Amino acid sequence: MRLLEFGERICVLGPSNSGKSTLATAIGRKLGLPVVHLDQLYHLPRTDWVPRPREDFVALHDEAIAGDRWIMDGNYSVCMPQRFRRATGVIYLDVSTTLSLCRYLRRTLFQSNRIGGLEGSADSVKLEMIRHIAVTTRRNRQRNTDTFDELSLPKIRLSSPAAIREHCKEWGLEGPWSS
Repeated sequence: MRLLEFGERICVLGPSNSGKSTLATAIGRKLGLPVVHLDQLYHLPRTDWVPRPREDFVALHDEAIAGDRWIMDGNYSVCMPQRFRRATGVIYLDVSTTLSLCRYLRRTLFQSNRIGGLEGSADSVKLEMIRHIAVTTRRNRQRNTDTFDELSLPKIRLSSPAAIREHCKEWGLEGPWSS
């Protein structure tokens, strides 16, 4: 599938640490789309990942999807229905729990600044996040797959690092796949 077939309002979904923010940023740069990282809308800046009140997050989300052009990374199922009504395409990074956990540990231990991170905050290993990746994400996998399968938008599921690299190279994206 060609990158332009996804349109100008693209959702990038997937488990934590699957590469959503990196991919969204690369696609945004390639297509000239504003990039919206939902983690940055959900959490307060300059905190240790403290969530905003739900109504504040939903208002920020709805304001972001009202735009004519965007690429948005993140799941946050509370807002998926309205996001999918506005979206023109969906990319689902369906990577393994093991890979997500390894990326989380690598990111928090060895990267001081990451794409999609919170302004003024540093990542640190948190047992709550490990539990989220190992338990919650695994439990939600079937629901997310079913939701993706029901979408009638242009969409693609990339289920391995090799598939992600292959499509990123095919789409001419700059990033960790281009080296």
